Parts: sequence; C-alpha cells; structure tokens
Amino acid sequence: MEGILALMIPLAPFIMVVAIIWMKNQRKLEEKRLDAAANHSAEAAARHATQVGELEQRVRVLERIVTDKGYDVAAQIEALRDQNSVENHASEGLHLVDQDSGVPLRTKQKETF
Repeated sequence: MEGILALMIPLAPFIMVVAIIWMKNQRKLEEKRLDAAANHSAEAAARHATQVGELEQRVRVLERIVTDKGYDVAAQIEALRDQNSVENHASEGLHLVDQDSGVPLRTKQKETF
C-alpha cells in the first residue's frame, strides 16, 4: 500500500493537469455544439417564416378571387364540367347526358352574411 501511495504522490499533479485540459476541451466542444444548434434553429425559423409569408400571400390571393368574383367561380367550374361532358360525348358520337359527370353546383343560391 505504501508503494502505491509513493507512486501516486508524484503522479498526482500530472493527472490533475490532464484532467483540467480534458475538461476545458469538453467545455469548448459543448459550446460549439450549442452554437451550431442555435444557428441551425435560427435558419430553420427564418425558413419557416418565409414559407408562412408565402402561404399567407397565396391565401390572400385565393380570398380575393373568391370574394371578388363571388359565386361566379362555381358557375365557371360548372360550365367547364358541362363543356367537358359535351366534348366527351361528341368525340364518342353519343348525345346522352352522363349521370356520373359530377355533383352539380347550386349557383343560383347565394349565402347571406
């Protein structure tokens, strides 16, 4: 036991220096990891903010289309549906109305606010 103690006393300062250097390096490495994570989340937040802004612009355009033209959009869709149905039957040589062409929209009925 005295032999181990006699060996450890001169090595103690060297072991402490190695431990201090290792702890400093670990702290610097952890700071770099935190900085990288902060930069990554800042970039992700900026990217998400840009995407949200683009989506808000798209929603504004869609709202403007719907409110400016009102139910005229539904009439245009129905007209296109009827036109496609007529073109399909004309190309087939049939003059029958297809019952599976879709659900007709009620364009005459408007909502009141």
